[in-house]
Amino acid sequence: MSDRLDPPAEAIEPPASASEVETKPAETKGAAFWREVKGLAWVLLAVLAFHSFVAKPFYIPSESMMPVLLKGDRLVVSKYPYGWSWVSPSFHVLPHWSGRLLSHRPQRGDIVIVTPPGQSDDYIKRVIGLPGDTIEVRGGRLILNGQPVKSEARPPAMVPVDANAPCAVDQFPGNLVELNDGRQFCRLPIVRETLPGGRIYDTIDLGRSPGDDYGPVTVPTDHVFLMGDNRDRSADSRFALGPPDNGLGGPVPWENLGGRAEFLTFSLDGQASWLNPVSWFRSLRSGRAGNSLHPATR
Repeated sequence: MSDRLDPPAEAIEPPASASEVETKPAETKGAAFWREVKGLAWVLLAVLAFHSFVAKPFYIPSESMMPVLLKGDRLVVSKYPYGWSWVSPSFHVLPHWSGRLLSHRPQRGDIVIVTPPGQSDDYIKRVIGLPGDTIEVRGGRLILNGQPVKSEARPPAMVPVDANAPCAVDQFPGNLVELNDGRQFCRLPIVRETLPGGRIYDTIDLGRSPGDDYGPVTVPTDHVFLMGDNRDRSADSRFALGPPDNGLGGPVPWENLGGRAEFLTFSLDGQASWLNPVSWFRSLRSGRAGNSLHPATR
């Protein structure tokens, strides 16, 4: 006779009946489709909100901001440094109103995105004058509040010629040079300006042009005066709105500023083909990615 006790048998519950099992109805194809659509819509709204209120990419379509910016450059524009206005959304869908929310005044020398009054296109220019400043240009030299802005000739910029920077004769007559090894460059005369406060940047001076004599004009309250660095090839605050000048029509209301340019992400030479991904990498310009667009300070 053994004193070992056998363990008690485990209680076994009977299987649940089919009526007791909670069943989940299968999702229909239509419901799954709309679930995916709603998910994509939220992602799209998040991207649009980020582009409208934080930062967005921007493409340089012209040569008006050479030498710092070349056609084909891609850069990041931050939306919040000056506050928000009706131009902040990426597609300018809001009704126009005066002023800015949580506004901060730009600084002279900032590179900004601007929408010309009454238009929807975006330009990129540099802030030259703030409210109360008197702007004048004489013989191509900038005069701010009655004092010539310090300027000095610098060594010419040698911009490699490519499809996006062709050094066209109608834009840069006599500036195309070819080296002994066959490489071509656009040799651009540079004048460095130093604004009050010490911010410096380079401009291009190609000689006499219609914008070389302007003003004087006093910048009104809540306006800014903008100019391109390629002074002789820039439609900016010196020129009238609309054709043929396509300028900014004088000082621009500051609610028309869409943001501040921060840095380059990459740059393309214009030879890429959308159907050939390999060409995307071959088209990259070297040495431009990551370049800051904030002016240096002396």
